[in-house]
Amino acid sequence: MKQVFRILAFSVAVLIVGTIVVPALVAYAQDASSIQDDISSLNKKLQKAQAKQDALAGQLSQINSSLTAAQKVIAATKVRIAAATNDIDRKQGEIDLIQNRIDENKIILTGLVRQIQSESGDSLFSAVLSGEDVTRELTNPDTYQSVGERMNAILADIRSSQDQAVQAKSDLEALKQAHEATLGNKLQEKQALAADQQSTQADLAEQTATVAELQKKLQKLRDDLSSLLGTVVSTDDVKEAAGIASKATGVRKSFILAELTQESGLGRYTGGCTYKNTRVKSADATVFKQIMKELGYDINSRKISCAGKVGYGGAMGIAQFMPTTWLGYKSYIANATGHNPPDPWSVIDGVMGMAKKLANGGATSKKGEYNASMLYYCGTTKPASAAIRTACNNYAKNVQSLANGYEND
Repeated sequence: MKQVFRILAFSVAVLIVGTIVVPALVAYAQDASSIQDDISSLNKKLQKAQAKQDALAGQLSQINSSLTAAQKVIAATKVRIAAATNDIDRKQGEIDLIQNRIDENKIILTGLVRQIQSESGDSLFSAVLSGEDVTRELTNPDTYQSVGERMNAILADIRSSQDQAVQAKSDLEALKQAHEATLGNKLQEKQALAADQQSTQADLAEQTATVAELQKKLQKLRDDLSSLLGTVVSTDDVKEAAGIASKATGVRKSFILAELTQESGLGRYTGGCTYKNTRVKSADATVFKQIMKELGYDINSRKISCAGKVGYGGAMGIAQFMPTTWLGYKSYIANATGHNPPDPWSVIDGVMGMAKKLANGGATSKKGEYNASMLYYCGTTKPASAAIRTACNNYAKNVQSLANGYEND
């Protein structure tokens, strides 16, 4: 009679799982998937925003470098203009001296002209004014040869001095104008760069604020996901743990990964509740508190599975062991992993416990995997009702399909 009651109780429990808990888990997974999609979308936006931020920072750096270079050129050009101005002043002094020399030579020339005009007449004066060789106008070469040569030398010196003075001044003015043009261009360039700098700084500040806002939203989504799923573990860590557990128990790695996928999505759905905000069966609650105390955890510091509208929560970690079930595997897990006490939320401890439970159910051979899955999910290979048998068989078939997929990877 007790056996009948146990079967009836199990049938009711599985029926509850099929009619209430499973739909809840589907909605749970859908919520998690929606949040993960939002995280993925926000990550893409954040990457674009950060890329734009980096581009603006690079652009600002280039503008700052160009501005610094322009300022250096401006400073150097101002020095050159000051030097050119000094040179012009100095050359102007030389020009004044040359002009004084010209004036002196004109006085000497005037004296010579007056000296010989009386002897040569108007023809010599006309020659002097026209720039001709005055020696031809001297009627007495023996007397005036040296005087004519001297006059020609003076005239040539006057013309040369005038040309030098004009050219020197022209060159200096042209040099100064070139420097002033350079300065003007650089000042305009500096003004434009300063405007670009201000604009880019504003854009960078805006983009930095955008990145900060996106990071804030992303963290909020991650917190929401963490609240819904519990701690999300690395797929690589799960696969490594499955390999270790496979060697320790003789259960195929691909089969362990398939069970983990079925139970917790390879650790993506490990629980969204804490002890204080879900219902835990009395026996499991007692053991759960004992586990938490041994591990040094606060009673509400780890996520566990949530209870549905009917039934209980409390499944722990990647393998989704109930506390009372975990108690029966503690010793084996501690010996296998060296963790004493073992931790249900540790990837290696959880996977090792799952692998041992599957091995105990017959999964050390491929032929026995199907029944092992039924035992893991339903606790029996021969459910009493047709509905429960269908649910258990569908579970086992799905695990086998997943295992084949992992085997082919």
